[in-house]
Parts: sequence; C-alpha cells; structure tokens
Amino acid sequence: MLVYGDSLSSAYGMPSQLGWVALLDERLKQEQADYSVVNASISGETSAGGLARIDKTLAREKPAILILELGGNDGLRGLPVAAMKKNLASVIERSQKAKARVLLVGMRMPPNYGEAYNKAFEQAFADLAKEYKTAYLPFLLEGFGEKAELFQPDRIHPTDSAQPVIVKNVWRALAPLLKETAPKPPAKKK
Repeated sequence: MLVYGDSLSSAYGMPSQLGWVALLDERLKQEQADYSVVNASISGETSAGGLARIDKTLAREKPAILILELGGNDGLRGLPVAAMKKNLASVIERSQKAKARVLLVGMRMPPNYGEAYNKAFEQAFADLAKEYKTAYLPFLLEGFGEKAELFQPDRIHPTDSAQPVIVKNVWRALAPLLKETAPKPPAKKK
C-alpha cells in the first residue's frame, strides 16, 4: 500500500511514528491485513510534483492500493483548479494502469479563498472519484477541521493528537478496498 501525499501525510512537525500513516500501518497489523505501508509523501508537494514522480514510484513500489492525498498545496497557492484536476487525473490513470486500486482523498480550502474557488476545488475531487470510480474520502480532516487545539501553530498541520482521527477517516474509505483486493484463499481440492 502506497500513501502518496503532502505534509498532511508526511507527519509534518512530529515524529513519523506519530503520523497517521504509521498509525494506519499499525491498524493494518492489528486487523491482520496482508499489507505493508510505504509512505511516499513529501512536505510541500503539489499535484504537478506528484505527477512528475508517479511513474518511478509506481515502478519501484508496485502498490496494490494507492492512497492519493495531493492537491492541498495547489489550493493554498491559489493554483488553477483545472490544472490540479488534470494532474490528479493523470496520477489516477497511471496508478490504475499499474493495477493499483486508488483511494482519492479530498481537501477543503479556508473560507478566505472565496466561495467560487472553494466550491470548484472541493468538487474537483468528487468529480475525479466518480469519473475514475475510485474509493473516495471527501475531506481528510473531517470531524476536527474547525478545532484549533488539534492544529499546530500554523493552523494548517494537525497535531499528533489529531492523527488517530485521520486514521479513522481514512479507514472508513479504505476498508471496502481492502476487501476487494484481499488475496483469495486457494480453492479446496475435491
């Protein structure tokens, strides 16, 4: 399983073992799911940066599942939504071509970006999930995005206390994919 994201997935501002990706790996072990997690997230990554390195990453890791958590930095920089959507579409297409099931993780922008931009930004993720029939988590920070005490002083990056909530959010969208991609037991001989 490959987590392909930005600082929200790279445990920014905390030890990596406290980040949601490490906690997801622990949860998979507890559930006795036959997956190991590789975190290929880079702090500051944009959808264009992710697209630039996806082919090499897919070839190296050969994931059965790819959790795609990119786009937030595009939004924070006010980059065109259409360009982000095109980049993410290419990452999804290449991942699916490499036989990886994709979980697309959506993001929302702060209200100061304006209603039109925010709606278009949020809708881009929903449209991609529908078009490519991916698993979909509409908002990574669901359930605590408005709770200042669960964010680092920059008010962008969640604290280690918020990481278990992120895992719960991801797990809800990931669990059905795990069932679909689970290795089938060998057929019994008659």
